[in-house]
Amino acid sequence: MNTQQIADFFRERDRLAVHLGIELLEVSEGRSVARMKITDCHLNGVDVGHGGAIFTLADLAFAACSNSHGTVAVAVNISISYLRPAREGDLLTATAEEVSMSPKISTCLITVTNQAGDKVALFQGMAYRKKDPLESVIA
Repeated sequence: MNTQQIADFFRERDRLAVHLGIELLEVSEGRSVARMKITDCHLNGVDVGHGGAIFTLADLAFAACSNSHGTVAVAVNISISYLRPAREGDLLTATAEEVSMSPKISTCLITVTNQAGDKVALFQGMAYRKKDPLESVIA
């Protein structure tokens, strides 16, 4: 699979991301970018962006990045730090970069920013890289 096919794979198959209105904007080897506008359905009980929604945005960017080589990669460890609240109307962008890759492990750093470029969250993900080609999931 090329990176365009990988982008299409996640755009079509990640049902939670679709439900939350997350757009996958870019996928290239070792990099991806995703975006989500914070709407009323993304707010928590104190009217700020729900941590789970922000996590899901970063997680989609992580998934696309760690799978960008066409090999199935699944999360084995993730940490996230929330740096500032997201407000209704904010346009959040998650930019993922693979910082380390071996035949079995991929590590990605994902920065979530708002429309002003302020950092909202930092996410680090480690994925186990299986031997299966990504296209085997849809076969």
